[in-house]
Amino acid sequence: MCLIVFGLRSHPDYPLIVAANRDEYYQRPTDNASLWQPVPGGETVLSGRDLQAGGTWMGVRANGRFAAVTNIRNGHINSDRPRSRGQLVLDSLLSPDAAAHLQQLQSQAAQFNGFNLLSGSADSLWYSSNIDTFGSDAGQRQQGANRELAAGVYGLSNGLLDSPWPKVERSRQGLLQCLQRDWSNPAARCDELFDLLADASAAPVAQLPQTGIPLEREIQLSSAFIHSADYGTRASTLALFHRRHGWQFIERQFNEQGISGEQSWQLG
Repeated sequence: MCLIVFGLRSHPDYPLIVAANRDEYYQRPTDNASLWQPVPGGETVLSGRDLQAGGTWMGVRANGRFAAVTNIRNGHINSDRPRSRGQLVLDSLLSPDAAAHLQQLQSQAAQFNGFNLLSGSADSLWYSSNIDTFGSDAGQRQQGANRELAAGVYGLSNGLLDSPWPKVERSRQGLLQCLQRDWSNPAARCDELFDLLADASAAPVAQLPQTGIPLEREIQLSSAFIHSADYGTRASTLALFHRRHGWQFIERQFNEQGISGEQSWQLG
């Protein structure tokens, strides 16, 4: 993923609301979201699939588990042959305990390029990264790098959690406003969240983060929804966990020409 905003225990009926965009090269082979078993005969997850490196960028399970990953864009490489960050999501979803899994992951975190990982459920959601606030790699991090998140509304892109990037701030504020509206018609709120994810406005140059890429590219990547000749938003996804009814999961797919499909599931 390249943009995730989420409300954790910030609505009485929906203790976890996630809106996310996945940005990727259009030519990278991908399967749309579906129910599948990462381990044949094992547990079922609902997620898309990266057919090039394996794994996924975001997924859920019927038991309420959720996981998602974003890359950290700082030019720092932890390994000459890094492992796929998409595997982090699958391993998190399939682990029996999110906190224990993240603790075990600390010893392997340097095998991956920079990542942000969300893992857990509405009752207990955790954040982890292998890049600390000073840009140090996993081998230099201190104990307690994994953090259980308090109730609130958060934003995450290719910096650390709640880094004040313009698109993160705009999207987070949009979710806050959406949460304050009447949710008796959830479809209307979903439309509002998809509108947030479709925002293609670039940020002012003075507000751009400095992530080590050319300014022209930084501007291009500064919008919530990205579209260029070879790279852009491939999927916009909503994952809403209802206390009684479980997950409502909606994915809109995009290609070079624009929207190419939409699928939805009720799971749980």
